[in-house]
Amino acid sequence: QAVPAGSHVRLNLQTGDREAKLLESEYGKSDTKEERRKKRLGKVDVDSNSFTPQELKKALAKMKESEKAERKVRRAHEEEVRKKFRPIEQLKEDFEKLNVKMETDYEIMVKLISKFNSSASTLDEKVAALYDLEYYVHQV
Repeated sequence: QAVPAGSHVRLNLQTGDREAKLLESEYGKSDTKEERRKKRLGKVDVDSNSFTPQELKKALAKMKESEKAERKVRRAHEEEVRKKFRPIEQLKEDFEKLNVKMETDYEIMVKLISKFNSSASTLDEKVAALYDLEYYVHQV
């Protein structure tokens, strides 16, 4: 059961019932709807019937503004990362120009498995392949 935010809730151990008590204002009276609306805690309010259309429009506008600001920050961060690092395709091209072949872990693991399964490999080569394969599998 939903209860208004800020209510006192307790479990009566004698009866096993859960009890909720609305807070009272300084003068001993319960707050009016208008007073409760003024005392809302952030975005959370259990009594959704108390939202006015204007309040909903304002909240939606704030959400859109914050989303736009977050996108700008995210784009700036992505641009910063792009300036610092190069894409993997460009790195591969640069390594090919230097006659250095860059292999992924997957490609190395496939080669090690084929070396292990090869009948031409000696026992020492198969053991070495298994040790190397263990290293790569452990990383994955």
